[in-house]
Amino acid sequence: MQETLYYPEGYLQIPEEYPSPEALLTAWETGRRMEGIATMCDEKRNLYVRFGMERGIIPREEAGIGELRDVAILSKVGRSVCFRIIGREDDLWILSRKSLQQEAQAHLMAISQGTVIPAKVTHLESFGAFVDVGCGVISMIPVEHISISRIRNAADRFAVGQNIFAVIRRVEPASGRVYLTHKELLGTWAENTHDLRPGMAVSGIVRGVEKYGAFVELTPNLSGLSEPNEQIESGMNVTVFIKSIQPERMKIKLLIGKVGEKNGKRLIQPCDYWITEGHIGRWQYQPDECCIRCVETNFAD
Repeated sequence: MQETLYYPEGYLQIPEEYPSPEALLTAWETGRRMEGIATMCDEKRNLYVRFGMERGIIPREEAGIGELRDVAILSKVGRSVCFRIIGREDDLWILSRKSLQQEAQAHLMAISQGTVIPAKVTHLESFGAFVDVGCGVISMIPVEHISISRIRNAADRFAVGQNIFAVIRRVEPASGRVYLTHKELLGTWAENTHDLRPGMAVSGIVRGVEKYGAFVELTPNLSGLSEPNEQIESGMNVTVFIKSIQPERMKIKLLIGKVGEKNGKRLIQPCDYWITEGHIGRWQYQPDECCIRCVETNFAD
């Protein structure tokens, strides 16, 4: 788990108690991380922040690392931002978000591959999910690394503002980039099928329809194949009966029961994490008895 100083913005609940003048002076002297809500962005793209009864300003040059576009600063209004106090002018505290981001990025560059970190979803595209991995430092989880069960869009799995976990796949100190993965945290095939038995009825989401059947997602890391059914479409919620479970082939055969209505809304399975902290060296999805397909990640490579 990351140190508290480098948590994503908004990951932890902002304390409701008002910081005392003594506490603010101590925070200034020690450079302690604080967090508040950006309430306004002026025409010079300075951010105004409220924390408790206090008000502060993050000058544009202290708003973050890199070449920040105006829209990136404007988008912070109404959201939680982290900062440290660097000065006082009239009735405003002078704040810096940039210095915390620089430290968070350096911290991430020193983390070994396979380390589990907290993250917060900030933006979703068809090709992946953009996440805050510490103090507003942004990385992306490609859609193919989000889950074993295939999805067409990152919005099929996540929602903006969602707190999640991710794994460091690779870092590039020269560019400051962090590469992430997520599927390794959602359990192996054996873990996901542990409580399932033939004859059981369970709910799922149709993720793909082919001539030979439909792929139904039972959990984010587990899908089964049902017989063809003209009533179902991708994105529908369905109830299925489990016909058979075949670990040696990593197959689950299903029979469609009740078909839900397609209302146009994206259906998202909750991410039930099997791992939320520590370090992963090697992860193997398939059962040992399965020899037809190999799905694994070796973070030592």
